[in-house]
Amino acid sequence: MEFKIIKSDHPMPDAQREALLENPAFGVNFTDHQVIIEWTREDGWKNARVEPYGPIMMDPSSAVLHYGQEIFEGIKAYRHQDGSIHTFRPESNGARMQKSAHRMALPELPIDVFVESLRALISVDGAWVPKPVNEKTLYFRPFEIAAENFLGVRAAHRAEYRVIASPVGPYFTGGLKPVSIWIALDSARAGRYGTGEAKTGGNYAASLLAQGEGYENGCSQVLFLDAETHTYIEELGGMNVFFVYKDGHVVTPSLDGTILRGITRDSIIQLLKDRNIKVEERAVTLDEIREGYNSGEIIEVFACGTAAVITPVGQFKSKEGSIGPENPEPGALTASLREELTGIQYGLIEDRHNWLVKLS
Repeated sequence: MEFKIIKSDHPMPDAQREALLENPAFGVNFTDHQVIIEWTREDGWKNARVEPYGPIMMDPSSAVLHYGQEIFEGIKAYRHQDGSIHTFRPESNGARMQKSAHRMALPELPIDVFVESLRALISVDGAWVPKPVNEKTLYFRPFEIAAENFLGVRAAHRAEYRVIASPVGPYFTGGLKPVSIWIALDSARAGRYGTGEAKTGGNYAASLLAQGEGYENGCSQVLFLDAETHTYIEELGGMNVFFVYKDGHVVTPSLDGTILRGITRDSIIQLLKDRNIKVEERAVTLDEIREGYNSGEIIEVFACGTAAVITPVGQFKSKEGSIGPENPEPGALTASLREELTGIQYGLIEDRHNWLVKLS
């Protein structure tokens, strides 16, 4: 698919952009352009273009506003030491977006078009990718929305795929310090056969009430339990979670349709296997975690996702009390995996699995 390029008549001045890139806040400022591809039931995908960043002109009856047909992805662009720009496992993001689209009854964008849309945006906004210091990157937000104007409960006959991008620094600004996690005991993120595995806005909206409770109790993220028994650990509001045991093996909750298939999660599992570390993907109860902390069997916990990469976890808190030490030091395996993964992404460590794709 060819992308028509329509450049902005008023891009941000170079000096202003460079000043912004010195200390970018996460998801606050955006590049000069965006990608748009339209879809109709009659014609399929069409009118691929890069045009100036700006508001979406939307009719009040647009289907996305009333029935929640919306999906998105998160992926980053990394500038390497030689000035080239790469992204990390974009085919996996494209495949996951197709799965999300299928679940939300939206059209599936071909994976090669997904990758090419990132390349098209970089072709005009490559200067927005920060220098490779202090974990600065350009964060892509590809998303798809139902764009038909109608009121009625059915899949929309018109949709739009867009990509916007934001220069970002670390998701957690305190450095490699353990974050506290709030355990949601009064709400669930997703139920079996629901939309938990899809990366759709409604799942994140469902997490916000508990997230607010967490903030009020000094926590940075919220942990959800399964909706059926409220016994098993699922994931955080925006990240997957891993537990490191004293004998060296690592456990992460198994994917059962209610947990997002994290690409960082999958990458970490591969890196652990490369080190001949045993990884168990299985059901994990909250009681097991409590007992593991108390007995010393669990020695590290970390969370992971595209935005935060790998983040050590300290104490779990809830209305029923706390689990684990309040301010532990980051675990050795957590720090080592983080160094390896970011090293691959920034081109400093060999990419043995061919995860990097050059954009420019």
